[in-house]
Amino acid sequence: MAGTSLLALIDDIASMLDDVAVLTKIAAKKTSGVLGDDLALNAQQVAGVQAEREIPVILKVAKGSFLNKLILVPSALAISVVLPQAITPLLVIGGLYLCWEGFEKIFEKFFHPKEKPQSLETGSLNAKIENLAKTPGMTPEQENEKIRGAVRTDFILSAEIIVITLGTVQTEPFVKQVLVLSTIAIAMTFGVYGLVAGIVKLDDLGLHWLKPSMPKWKKTIGQGLLRFAPILMRILGIAGTIAMFLVGGGILNHAIPAIHHQLAELHGLLQILGDFSLGIFSGGLLFLLTSLKSRMLPSSAS
Repeated sequence: MAGTSLLALIDDIASMLDDVAVLTKIAAKKTSGVLGDDLALNAQQVAGVQAEREIPVILKVAKGSFLNKLILVPSALAISVVLPQAITPLLVIGGLYLCWEGFEKIFEKFFHPKEKPQSLETGSLNAKIENLAKTPGMTPEQENEKIRGAVRTDFILSAEIIVITLGTVQTEPFVKQVLVLSTIAIAMTFGVYGLVAGIVKLDDLGLHWLKPSMPKWKKTIGQGLLRFAPILMRILGIAGTIAMFLVGGGILNHAIPAIHHQLAELHGLLQILGDFSLGIFSGGLLFLLTSLKSRMLPSSAS
């Protein structure tokens, strides 16, 4: 009997872990838009930091990200127990925020373009190498301010990830919710900041392989890395923005019955286009409303 009970217990644990793995995969897919944006933003946050300080800065931001999730995960679990009906409204708020942020990025890109550093976007390869070598250092105060800004940004994006994950597992038993949320929190932190560390060191690896002592094939790869690094950043930014509309629109589609009823007939690519269109429309409408409000506030104050 004892052996049978032990085998039954092991089977139950294995079944639960299998369910957790499936739910974690679903949650990771749904949070991909925030993850792409998180990756692109954090890679941009360390721009301007001297090469020898990049990894220490990333480690400090990653530590802050863990602290953020130590606050957010228990808070999300408390909401699921005390006020589960708040999960859907929080999901809708998170989805609307994603759509608004994505539309704001597009608007800023086309109507308020920022001047791009020559070392990253334009100029000859020699100019890029020269500018990278002359990157000025930061004071400890400037570095700490950059870290604090990155941690604040991470808190917002981590909150979106946790809320979306919570929406995925809200009907599951509490133990599964704990395991899925904890797995997502840990995996996202290691994944994002591990990739960020790799991305920001591409330039350094390229410069290292351009040394005169390196064989020709390494110099060729080094030149390719220096050219590819800024392209990768642009790809991440574009992919992150597209994914924000897809994820935000998908959340609104499934969380709001009236919208879901209208789009229920769509399948496959049409459903993706439907979520994307809904995301752009919602983001544009919110951006218009917030822009009008910001313009009206000064006049109303006077």
